[in-house]
Amino acid sequence: MKRYNKLTVLVALAVFTVVGCKKTDYSLAGTPDKSEIDMEVKQDLQVDAGGNTVYLINHTEKVEPYWNYATGTSTRRIDTVRYAFKGDYVVQRTAITAGGLVELDPVTIHVTKDNLNYVSDPLWILLTGGPGNEKTWLLDANANGDQKFFTSPAYFTGQSNVASTKAPDGQSVIWPQCSDASDPMCWKYEPNYLNDTWVSPKQDYGFMTFSLKGGPFLTTDHKGVAGVNTESGTYYFDVNTLTLTTSNATVLGVAFTPTDAGNLLSLKVLTLTGNTMQLAVKHKSKPEYQVLNYISKQYSDNWVPPPPPAKKPDDGYNPSFAAGELVNMLTGGAASPGRFWALDVNGNPVDWIAKGNGWTTSKASSTPWGWNTDWETAVNGAWIRFDLVNGQNYSRYQNGTLTTGTFTVDETKNEVTLVGNTLLQNPASSLNPTATTLKVVKGWPTDYKNKGIWFGTSYDAGKDEWLSFHYIMP
Repeated sequence: MKRYNKLTVLVALAVFTVVGCKKTDYSLAGTPDKSEIDMEVKQDLQVDAGGNTVYLINHTEKVEPYWNYATGTSTRRIDTVRYAFKGDYVVQRTAITAGGLVELDPVTIHVTKDNLNYVSDPLWILLTGGPGNEKTWLLDANANGDQKFFTSPAYFTGQSNVASTKAPDGQSVIWPQCSDASDPMCWKYEPNYLNDTWVSPKQDYGFMTFSLKGGPFLTTDHKGVAGVNTESGTYYFDVNTLTLTTSNATVLGVAFTPTDAGNLLSLKVLTLTGNTMQLAVKHKSKPEYQVLNYISKQYSDNWVPPPPPAKKPDDGYNPSFAAGELVNMLTGGAASPGRFWALDVNGNPVDWIAKGNGWTTSKASSTPWGWNTDWETAVNGAWIRFDLVNGQNYSRYQNGTLTTGTFTVDETKNEVTLVGNTLLQNPASSLNPTATTLKVVKGWPTDYKNKGIWFGTSYDAGKDEWLSFHYIMP
């Protein structure tokens, strides 16, 4: 036969203090004798032959009851407890009076048979895995700073927003949000603990295991957050009121949970699924609740980080030109004597553009591997020109020498081929562009005067990467 331990006096006093703050008109003078208080514990052998159903009834007016029935706690004047497992259960009874606390004699309940129907509800199975099993839960936070389901291990909400209900099929608990904008207590705040670092540091917060192996046992490893490392106790899940109560062990919380909570032994189940759970605990002095966010260990162990969001290609990458538009951009059109272009020596002259994204932002970004004083000297005063005067002509002026040739354009590939010529040269550089077929990697059909054009001179297919030079209108 099992015997469940008494709740510690310190924890009980903390609960009594909170409950005792109610504005109740107690009329009993001083501290009454326990013989004046009738807090009945009644076992119903008709409902369960094994005595699994027990009624807690306070018959004394102007007295607030506190019950510790071994698997949980209650402050209701009338409550029903159902023990699923056989064993001896000690029900502690405390009356809260105007004169102080009155401890009544404990009552021992003998349960002679298991009744697993009381822990076989689908919601019990979600919490524990079902009779004969156990389930481990974690706060959704860890030393890596992962956010596996929630944005933070703790949320906050006003007291008007603490309501939950069974899903229509009874297979989960859902949290309908209040929507009365005029109600100051109808609010919810969901911080992001990676940015809102005051909520909780990135660390391991331990685990808690709800077991139904021979009894409703709760084991919590707080990793020191709650002031102690491990706790062992019991619990009860009221699937009708969606309330979770515990004895001798508390649920996982963040650093300020124990100091802010009014009663960590009784929590509202706001949501519950196979993978996630949210428990709400009332603040000790404010009309708000702390919402603790959990994920199952199985979900955590099988969680795969989502792929990083795909980067959007750079502005102007792989431009689309109308028929003849690229030629006109390069040359200025048939009526123009030609258009001059020069390397962007004072801005961002060279880049490796990979998968549509460049990484340099100025010539300093590519110094010394790409841009250096040799380049500065080599292209000082140099330019190239495209024109349509008696054909498609290309000229390069560098180091006092003018070289000429022609060019063609493949509009289907955004390619420009130089015939008998190249871009501006720097033979001292390993990046010297000797290619005669150029790819317009980035271009702006309507904004070329401000943004220029990027000519790709070599391509690494394995990296989808272009070595590109930035030409602008001087």
